[in-house]
Amino acid sequence: MPATLAIRLAKDNARALVLAKRNAMAAGLRDRHSREIVGRIVAMEEFQRARLVMAYCSFGSELATASFMTRVHQSGKTLVLPRINRQTNCLDLYAVGNLEEDLVEGMWGIREPEPRTCSPVSAQALDFVLVPGLAFDFGGGRLGYGRGYYDKLLKSCLDSGARPCIVAGAFDLQLSERVPKEAHDVLVHAVLTESQHIVC
Repeated sequence: MPATLAIRLAKDNARALVLAKRNAMAAGLRDRHSREIVGRIVAMEEFQRARLVMAYCSFGSELATASFMTRVHQSGKTLVLPRINRQTNCLDLYAVGNLEEDLVEGMWGIREPEPRTCSPVSAQALDFVLVPGLAFDFGGGRLGYGRGYYDKLLKSCLDSGARPCIVAGAFDLQLSERVPKEAHDVLVHAVLTESQHIVC
């Protein structure tokens, strides 16, 4: 079996395993841990210094990000959210000023910025990026959902010379000693869980 195919199969198996564990977490416990994790993230010095903060609208059993987005606004920072561009298969970024009025339902039912009311933002301007994912390891490895949206976005930042702080918020059950990685996968700088702050 070619090495690339073996890695992709390993990724698919890891995704299925972690997703099943995350989906099995009780909703109340997930909400409580989400609040704890958000508290850890906003206490980071890198977050305190940041002006343009990228987040994402959570769905399913993901870390609940609503309180994080509210804290970004309350801190006087600019909140940036992604929108999937179906023509380029990449993420377009927009500054979102009103979480009630500026978001619409997008692909897979995930809320996205409304381009008619939100201003576009360059990825190179980001100071802090909160990324989603299914599994993370202690070296900064991130296992996403397989579409490659965030790897492409973050690679464009790094290639331009920009150095945003890339952070993952996750539950303890999403941690792994090592996640399968390919050459194009971008590492995160820190992973924060309900019990750990891992500097990668």
